Amino acid sequence: MVREVLTLNVGQCGIQLGQAVWEQYCAEHNIDITGKKQGKVEDKSFMCFYEETGAGQYVPRNLMVDLEPNVIDDVKNSPYSKIFHPEFLLAGKEDAANNFARGH
Repeated sequence: MVREVLTLNVGQCGIQLGQAVWEQYCAEHNIDITGKKQGKVEDKSFMCFYEETGAGQYVPRNLMVDLEPNVIDDVKNSPYSKIFHPEFLLAGKEDAANNFARGH
């Protein structure tokens, strides 16, 4: 039996897709945009995807990584921004556009 699932989203496409997936997980498991569970917690099968904080908030076990900070900023400014832990949203300082021409 799976105990914990960690998702890794890399790049613009991966992060945007991952954000949509987490919004769907929240809808399926009645977790609101602040990470709080709506209603009674009877079935804890969703806990393999989420970590419960001391405040009773459910945080996705998710890591988002991109070289460009704009995509991570979109996640931080989205309606679901409160469910993501800021330490798991990693952005570089510069994008990888036109990398093929650098150093020549």
